Amino acid sequence: MTDEGFSADEIAAGQRLFAETWFFLKGVVGLEHLPGTDRPEIAFAGRSNVGKSSLINALVGRAGLARASNTPGRTQELNFFLPEGQALYAVDLPGYGFAKAPKEKVAAWTSLIKDYLRGRPNLARVMLLVDSRHGIKAVDREIMDLLDEAAVAYQIVLTKADKISDLAIKAVLRETQAAIKKHAAAFPIVLVTSVETGAGIPDVRSTIAGIAKEHARQH
Repeated sequence: MTDEGFSADEIAAGQRLFAETWFFLKGVVGLEHLPGTDRPEIAFAGRSNVGKSSLINALVGRAGLARASNTPGRTQELNFFLPEGQALYAVDLPGYGFAKAPKEKVAAWTSLIKDYLRGRPNLARVMLLVDSRHGIKAVDREIMDLLDEAAVAYQIVLTKADKISDLAIKAVLRETQAAIKKHAAAFPIVLVTSVETGAGIPDVRSTIAGIAKEHARQH
């Protein structure tokens, strides 16, 4: 479900991109270890346990590429993935907000997330995941403000849509669309997804394929 449809060609481009063999490149615990900036990056950000790793796995059709867990705070590095033969990185960021980890460790990776988001020159778009059951929270708004200030484009992806009713989904979609109108760097199209049912997964694939195509055209 989205507020704007994709063409058959765009859906096919997304399918082709994510039908490639994707690899885990490296996990990064400090900015000095980041890979080169020779290709665009799509980062997946969001509160702890919002479903970032699960969404990446659903996109590539591989259950174990990104390590998913029900324990908030499992991902503690910037994890880089790339498709074979394609100039693109997907980056699984640690969750921000509550996590079952020592406070000093949470503070360290939250600082790493913020430094990465505000300073990565080849960051083409941040897919900002929001649990559809809860909507945008204060900690999400903090990240949105940071991205606005850094002029980094981001797009809201509502996750776990299968956990609530269609009526509730429509309500949170309206609320989210209203909220992003106040944010300069927010992309206007909100994507609604469920890794359980597959809803919205083709739309996310098509969006990322479109970003990669546009970057290649400009460079």
